[in-house]
Amino acid sequence: MDEAKLLFKKRTFILLFGLNQAFLMSVSYESWLTCHKGSVKGENMLFGMGNPLLDISAVVDKDFLDKFGLKPNDQILAEDKHKALFEELVKRNKVEYHAGGSTQNSVKIAQWMIQKPHKVATFFGCIGTDHFGEILKKKAEEAHVDAHYYEQNEEPTGTCAACITGDNRSLVANLAAANCYKKEKHLDLDGNWELVEKAKVYYIAGFFLTVSPESILKVAKHASDKNKIFCMNLSAPFISQFFKEPLMKVMPYVDILFGNETEAATFAKELGFETDDIAEIAKKTQNLPKENTKRQRVVVFTQGKDDAVATVGEKVTMFPVVDIDQNDIVDTNGAGDSFVGGFLSALVQERPLEECIRAGHYAANIIIKRVGCTFPEKPDFH
Repeated sequence: MDEAKLLFKKRTFILLFGLNQAFLMSVSYESWLTCHKGSVKGENMLFGMGNPLLDISAVVDKDFLDKFGLKPNDQILAEDKHKALFEELVKRNKVEYHAGGSTQNSVKIAQWMIQKPHKVATFFGCIGTDHFGEILKKKAEEAHVDAHYYEQNEEPTGTCAACITGDNRSLVANLAAANCYKKEKHLDLDGNWELVEKAKVYYIAGFFLTVSPESILKVAKHASDKNKIFCMNLSAPFISQFFKEPLMKVMPYVDILFGNETEAATFAKELGFETDDIAEIAKKTQNLPKENTKRQRVVVFTQGKDDAVATVGEKVTMFPVVDIDQNDIVDTNGAGDSFVGGFLSALVQERPLEECIRAGHYAANIIIKRVGCTFPEKPDFH
């Protein structure tokens, strides 16, 4: 930190973001040091909590889709008529298993981008005491994520079937055990809470608001009190529509908010922003009430193939995505999760915002060229 002390003697410093752009941000020297002291590239520095799902991918035929009333390219929650689908998928076809669920995908991608040390990323969520649960634990371990699951026997491990026909994927998610996370039975335990305290950066997708908002609040308040970085994702339009109350209880503790253009528009409508301009929505979101005033909220909205939008100090800046041949795109389902994962990998290493976004765009660019939220052995990001 000697170099940093020399560089940041004044109470104001300049962070360079974007190409040939510098924006003046007022940040106290003391608070900057508080949050950046020590190495952040160690075990358990990144904490994620969410709905763990075992992704089960297999190539199927049209008869299989018709039998279970599935469309070739769709995302649905499992109903009673889909109960036999998961078992039949495994029996009939050669399947691939991957540790999935939105937050788990993001921390898995972050760990992949960082590579070493292993277990930089910690993950909490609920699974069943069953065969799929054992596979999920094995897959998380293979991804070098330090997963600490709350295991219960009332509901089976959550699964997401990816039924592949040609270039199409029909996703059927059965949350099951993922819905059963209990704060007092897992998060509050001393050994688990120590892992929360060890982290410097926290990320929870909005989906978890439907499961355990009290767990999110406990983690968010801890991050705020200790001047650490708490990140959240709007995740889906229905979160803002139907879980607005718990979302807005957490919002004052959110340091970095992610979302896509559709989620941003729905959020703006629910809060009465009276604008559909995404840059203006980002600015209004940034200015919502905030508990930890030492950190100005950063809002990052992705827009598919169009520029990402981010609040940088008092300005809103556009960040172009990585060019890609449309013929190379295989599956865009994991694009949002992988963008966040790439972003977090740079954030936990104290990189500036521009590099965090560049890392996010790189990760998304790699993942959309593959089936599912999967990746090659090593990243090629510099």
